Amino acid sequence: MAENLQQSLKKLRLSGVAQSLEVRLQEASGNGLTHGEFLELILQDELLVRAERLMQRRIKAAAFREPKTLDQYDWQFNPSIKKKDIYDLATCRFIQEGRDVLFLGPPGTGKSHLVQAIGYQAIKAGLSVRYRSIFDVVRDFLHDEAFDGQDKVLAQYLKPDLLIIDDMGMKQLPKRSGEYLFEIVMRRYETKSTMMTSNRPLEDWGKLIGDVPSATAILDRFLHHATIISITGKSYRMQDRTSQGRSHQDQPGDDQTPKTQKNADTSCKKPTK
Repeated sequence: MAENLQQSLKKLRLSGVAQSLEVRLQEASGNGLTHGEFLELILQDELLVRAERLMQRRIKAAAFREPKTLDQYDWQFNPSIKKKDIYDLATCRFIQEGRDVLFLGPPGTGKSHLVQAIGYQAIKAGLSVRYRSIFDVVRDFLHDEAFDGQDKVLAQYLKPDLLIIDDMGMKQLPKRSGEYLFEIVMRRYETKSTMMTSNRPLEDWGKLIGDVPSATAILDRFLHHATIISITGKSYRMQDRTSQGRSHQDQPGDDQTPKTQKNADTSCKKPTK
C-alpha cells in the first residue's frame, strides 16, 4: 500500500508530500491528529518544497555572476555607503513603483555585490530578476541580430520585474551598443525597474557608447525616476592585495629573526566634501 501511495504521489508530482509522508503519518498517529490537521501538514510540506524550488529556478534564471547577500557585505570598509538607503532598496518598493536605480563609483567599491544582493532580495520577494553585464547585453544583441532573432532577445530583457545591467564604463562599447541599450531603457521606462552600475561619470557615457544622442536619450529616461547611489572610497580588491603584500613582507626568512606581523589597516576615511 505504501509503495502504491508513493507511486500515486509521484504521478501527481507531489514530491513534498512524498518526502515527509512517513514522518507525518507517525506524527498523526502519536499525537492523535484529525484528518484535517494531517492534511494541512502535508499540504504545507508540499507548498514549502515548491516555494524553495521556484526560488532556486529564479536564482538560476537571474544568472548572477555569483549570488550575494547584504549580510556578506563589509559595511565597515566603506562608510560612504548609507546602509539605510541600501536596505530601503532591498524592500523592493522601487520595483513595485517602477523606479530605476543607478550605482556610481570607482571600481572595486562593492557596486556589483550590492546590486546582486538587492536582486537576491527581489527574488525572495517573489519577483523575477535578470542580471547581465553591459558586455553581455551587447553580445546577446549582436549574436541574435546575426541570426535574425533580435525580437526574441529583446523580450528576455523586457520580461523581468528587475533588470540589472552591471559594469557600465569598464571600456568603450562596440558600435550600435547605444541603440540596444536605448531600446531596453525606452521599453522598460515607467513599466519595469532597471538597475545599473557605472564607474564613470554620466558625462562620459556618450564617449563610452560612441553615440552622444543615444546616451542623452538613455539618461533622459533612465534618470527621470531614478535613485542615484554615489559611492566613493578605496577598492576592496586593492585592499586585499595590499594586505597580502604586507603579510608576505612580514613573513620571516630562514636567516631572519621572526617579526611580529601587524594586521593590515582596513579602515577607510570618509571622503572630504
